[in-house]
Amino acid sequence: MEPANKLGQRLQILPDLKSLIIHLKYLFSVVLFAEFIRGKKAQKSQMGKSGSKPETSSGELDNPWRTFNWREKKELKKRLENFHLSNPEVSHVRILVAGQIGAGKSSFINSVCSAFQGEIVCEALADTSQSASSHSFTERMKVYRIRSGDADLPFEMCDVKGLEPEKISMALPEDIVNIIYGHVRDGYKFSKDKTLPKEDDHYNETPSLSDQAFCLVYVLAGDTLHLHADDNILFEKLRFIRQSISDNGIPQVIVMTKVDEACPLVKNDLKKVYLSKKIKEKMELCSLKLGVPMSNIFPVKNYSEEIDTDDNVDVLILKAFDQIVRFADGRLRRGASTKNS
Repeated sequence: MEPANKLGQRLQILPDLKSLIIHLKYLFSVVLFAEFIRGKKAQKSQMGKSGSKPETSSGELDNPWRTFNWREKKELKKRLENFHLSNPEVSHVRILVAGQIGAGKSSFINSVCSAFQGEIVCEALADTSQSASSHSFTERMKVYRIRSGDADLPFEMCDVKGLEPEKISMALPEDIVNIIYGHVRDGYKFSKDKTLPKEDDHYNETPSLSDQAFCLVYVLAGDTLHLHADDNILFEKLRFIRQSISDNGIPQVIVMTKVDEACPLVKNDLKKVYLSKKIKEKMELCSLKLGVPMSNIFPVKNYSEEIDTDDNVDVLILKAFDQIVRFADGRLRRGASTKNS
């Protein structure tokens, strides 16, 4: 048998071993918890770097910054088809579409026509080649009547030559002002160096209400809109037009095209256009540069490569056009406008 003194020593060691085991278990649990916390922090850091959070990397806002009903296409179309002008003596109201070269002025007119017709329409010839970004494809003033099915609607859209960014003469901006006041007849070919003289056959000395434009739409491309020097020259020309017509209260609207090319988020899902921080910032830039309020700026996607219409594209186009028509009719209600000499 083991001596009593040795057995006592062993029994005395047992509590110390139990205490050590308890301490070891505690330390092990602390180490495991620390590793867990460290892993969570690393995971969050990696998420921030890899772009897993859409609100930080893709520029998607938590909430839409503008309320928009994506299901009102039929309602908008019906309302426009049944629209009656405030002046019964006028058969149609004219809307002038101007803006930078390559922005899609003619394509916007075609997109409006397509939304009403339910099929891709090519009324206004448009150029999508690389040269479209440096020279205007539209050389003559052309007026297009908007139709739905076989019926003429009381709206006309006037297409003009695009404004080029080079600092050249102000002949085209002056021609645009004359068109707004109805002094330029359909078919006029624009000159790079001089404005339309009064002696020309295309000059209209006594324009009627139907000859005048009662809303000016600036078409700007969202994918190329920056604070570059060329953009400043473009905005300078647009401001000249704006200042020349503001005294007569001509409503002015900005249609920002190519939103899908301007923002990857929107390219993947057009319905996220009002969740895009980038699109909102570009619209704010337009508002700041031209003085047009945000409520008068509309982001759209024109039809370009599609062979069938799309409800989401149509509803953005029709919403913009509905507001444009209402602005124009509101100004028509006040009567003719006269160019200041």
